[in-house]
Parts: sequence; C-alpha cells; structure tokens
Amino acid sequence: MSFQSLALPDTLLQALTQAAYLTPTPIQALAIPLMLDGKDVLAQAQTGTGKTAAFALPALKFWAESSVDSQSSSQHVHTLVLAPTRELALQVASAFETFSRCLSPKPHIHAIIGGADSEEQIAALRKGADIVVATPGRLLDLIRQNKMKLSQLKLLVLDEADKMLSLGFADELAELLQQIPAQRQTALFSATFPDKVRALTLQVLTSPIPVRVDQAVPTVDRIEQRAITVDNDFRGRLLRHLIKAENWDHTLVFVASKRAAANLANKLRNDGIKAVAFHGDLDQDERVAALQTFESRRAKVLIATDIAARGLDFDDITHVVNFDLPRSPDDYVHRIGRTARAGKVGMAISFITAENAEHFKLIEMRAKIKLEREQITGFEATEVAVKTKGQAPVKGKRKSKKDKLREAAQRDQSADSDS
Repeated sequence: MSFQSLALPDTLLQALTQAAYLTPTPIQALAIPLMLDGKDVLAQAQTGTGKTAAFALPALKFWAESSVDSQSSSQHVHTLVLAPTRELALQVASAFETFSRCLSPKPHIHAIIGGADSEEQIAALRKGADIVVATPGRLLDLIRQNKMKLSQLKLLVLDEADKMLSLGFADELAELLQQIPAQRQTALFSATFPDKVRALTLQVLTSPIPVRVDQAVPTVDRIEQRAITVDNDFRGRLLRHLIKAENWDHTLVFVASKRAAANLANKLRNDGIKAVAFHGDLDQDERVAALQTFESRRAKVLIATDIAARGLDFDDITHVVNFDLPRSPDDYVHRIGRTARAGKVGMAISFITAENAEHFKLIEMRAKIKLEREQITGFEATEVAVKTKGQAPVKGKRKSKKDKLREAAQRDQSADSDS
C-alpha cells in the first residue's frame, strides 16, 4: 500500500515525500481510511508505530476541505488532540506542522501545555486556532478564563489514553467532554486497554471501529535484551563502567524518582560522562534544554523518569537502561521501545537486584520473554532475598557497603598494577 492509495490530497502527499514518509505503517494503513470515512476509531498501537500521522493526516484533510467556509479563531477550534505530557504535545504539534507545510492557507497549530507562559499562549490563540494539541490541565485553565471555546469542534483525538488516565487526568477529561459538542468524530489511541480505558471509550466514542496492531513486544528482533544481576548499591558504578567499557553512545537511563535522576546525572558527570537529567520538577525551559542537549549529542546520556517512556521521538537511541525497573510490567515494553526505531538496532539492559528479582520475573512473563541472568566481572551480585514461609521477603546476610567499597577499591588497584 502507498500513501497515494489512501485518498489523501496532493498537498499532503507532497509534504509526506519531503519528510521522507514513503509507505504507510500498519496502523496508518488501517486507521486513515476509517477516519477519512468519518468513523470513530479505537486504535491500539505501541509508541513508535506511526500513530501520529494516522490521525494528523485525516485531520488536516478535513480542515483543508472546511477552511474556505470557516473562520480561524480561538472560538472555532477544528481539531483537538489531548496528550498526557508536555513533550508529547509538542512533538505532535510539530508533526502537524510538518504534514501541513504544503497546505495553502496553512492552519494555525498550537501546543497548549503547562509550564509555558499562559499570556503568550493566549496572545497566539487570538491570531487563530485551527488545530490545538494540549495537555488537559492548561487547556481547562484557558477554557475557564473564556480564552478558548470548543463548541464548534469537529474532531477529538485522545493520544496515549492509557497513560493519560494513569497520570490522573480522569476528572479533567470528564470536564472537557462537557465543553465539546456531542456531534463530532473521535479517535482514541492507546498502547494498552486497561479497565479505565475501556470505560472511557463508552463516554467518548460512538460505534467505534476497533483497530489493533499486534506488537506486544516492540521490534524484539532488533533489540538485544540483557538482564544483569548487581547489588543495589553498585548499580551506579556498574552503569559508569558499562558506558565506558562498552563504549555506549546515545543512552537513555530510566530511574524511579526525580531525585534519583538528578543524583545519577551528577555522578556520571563527576566521572567524566556527559549526562543530563529529565524529570517532572524541571520547568518547561529546563525540559526543552535537557532534550536538546541530548538530541544534539552534547550529552551522551539522558537520565529520566517514566515521563520519557512515551512520546519522546528519538530515532537514534542506542541503549536503554532500566536502572530501576518499571512499576508496571507493561511499561517495560514502552521503555525498551525507545531504541531500535526507524529500522535501527538497539540494546535494552535491566539491572536485577535481590529486591526486584521477583518483579522482573513478572515482567518477563507479561512481555513473553526469558532472559539469562548476566554477571559483569568485578560487579558480581552478593545480595540474596530470603523468603520465609508466612513472612514477607527479607534481605539475606550480605557484606556491608563499606566492605564492598573496600573490595572494589582493591580491584581497581589490582587493575592499575596489571596495566
């Protein structure tokens, strides 16, 4: 199948050619015809499958056909895309800009996100708002201030709906739905369909057509997955060792907390490894700066919380590291899917400790994988988790951190003398 066969106008086809989009991905080939036919679509597709184009291209076609008779203003929004994170909203808005570059006239496209100057956003909206990509909180703020109305909305898209609900946007979504006309077209894209998402479909979709691209484990043929056992206190040293010894290039490291991201990035920099942290406590300018530093390769390592598990579209990440395992087994799939994109190969590494070993077994079962446990010389795990019948798991007897640090220093001295 080609994009030409999808009944898209020449202006969009020209933009696709300029952007080197040659053939539709499976989700695009399935969803675009349904959306062009005016159907509500319920699409299940993992990150990295090309779903943005699957809804952006139909939206732009519809807007181009209606733009002659419509007036662009903040009171006449044609298409609304809701996204769970600022970064995803910015990237979706950028994709709309790319696909619309050959349209004349061009639509007014805005990313309405928290962390940005609201007065600047309001000023931009006054010039026209045809397509809005937004996070729910900031969008509601502007609606409550009467700076934007959705009463004439034609198309609503919920992107990464499962993540949106897991981040606690259910109440905001319910309030937004009250602002939107019942007679509209809706598309819902989600990587997974937990019960919350299934309940949401009943509220927002009318006789939806289900579309599913089976890709439970993303491009595993191009991702080398490793599970390395290590004591909890030595994960940082092991990470620094692997980056240097194996000459890792463009590396994304996932940690469990904002504080851990900042601390680990500092330790890598102190060891001569250029690293930046990316987490929810950064303001918008700091987030953009961190991503630009990583994307431009002025830093080879990005230390991030799960805010980066979806929506960040880097095609050249060579290594993904689960420094801390994800809480949800499903998120393992999203994390490792940051590498091996655009036909490239990649590596995903998980650090397995005594505390998380059982959880990783659950991840393996859900992801339908089975990885051999690997040990790195000089970083062999000594901790064990002992489970007594009728009791919660407890740590077994182990060497103290001071003893292990002393042994590591002795190993380093031996290595220096050998060289």
